[in-house]
Amino acid sequence: MAETPQQKPQDAPVPEAWVKTEMARHPQRPYPMDYIEALFTDFSEIHGDRQFGDDAAMAAGMACFHGEPVLVVGNLKGRTLKERVARKFGSPDPEGYRKALRAMRIAEKFGRPIFTFIDLAGANPGLGAEERGQGEAIARNLLEMSRLRVPTIATITGEGGSGGALALAVTDRVLMLENAIYSVISPEGCASIMWKDAGKKQQAAVALRYTAVDVKAFGCVDDVIPEPAGGTQADPAEAMKLLDARLVEHFTRLRGLPIDTLLEERYRKFRNIAQFYSQA
Repeated sequence: MAETPQQKPQDAPVPEAWVKTEMARHPQRPYPMDYIEALFTDFSEIHGDRQFGDDAAMAAGMACFHGEPVLVVGNLKGRTLKERVARKFGSPDPEGYRKALRAMRIAEKFGRPIFTFIDLAGANPGLGAEERGQGEAIARNLLEMSRLRVPTIATITGEGGSGGALALAVTDRVLMLENAIYSVISPEGCASIMWKDAGKKQQAAVALRYTAVDVKAFGCVDDVIPEPAGGTQADPAEAMKLLDARLVEHFTRLRGLPIDTLLEERYRKFRNIAQFYSQA
């Protein structure tokens, strides 16, 4: 009697969370500096942290947003392999965070609002970075950004990973592009810890719930910016227009608030993020 051939199981559909992850990491996706160059004028970069050196993975400088003097900050990733190595694939060292904070304090002194743009998997975890105080630099940014006496807006344009991203995102408004992700850890790192298998990254992506829709539901971001069909890399010009309109909207609202009100709302927002209650 002939054996019935066994049917091969169909490939499981790729989870939407993983589709978003690949979109956020797309090599042609605009990087923070692309947004800065497109949306701001008269950019004048500030270099150095006045303690160790100048971090090639972080840029900060004065610019104009629709004629208004502001400060812009963003991490740099690079397009070519040589640039990416020089910029540590967009993962800042402690001097990068200290440079950003130095620039923010200058902006605060002159009453200039602050815009940050984030696309990084995390801060540089290398030995040198740890020896120079990576953890302290991130913690210092969290503290100081929470009490800056100027309006602040952060935009997660691609991958927002761990404390490295949060160190630029303690702001009055946190915006997130539709296909960006924002998480405490990468899906590969999560899978390696939870299941001892980085290959289960898609499962981890679902469990982490780090897509824009999920993060917005948790209250970790204030607004989700739509992207053109196919993502920002498919139509960068349209993506810039969509983001610019939302930035203008939020910026206008923040500028109309007294500074003390701004600080109180900022404090309340971050104190209430991701609080959960259950009943027995």
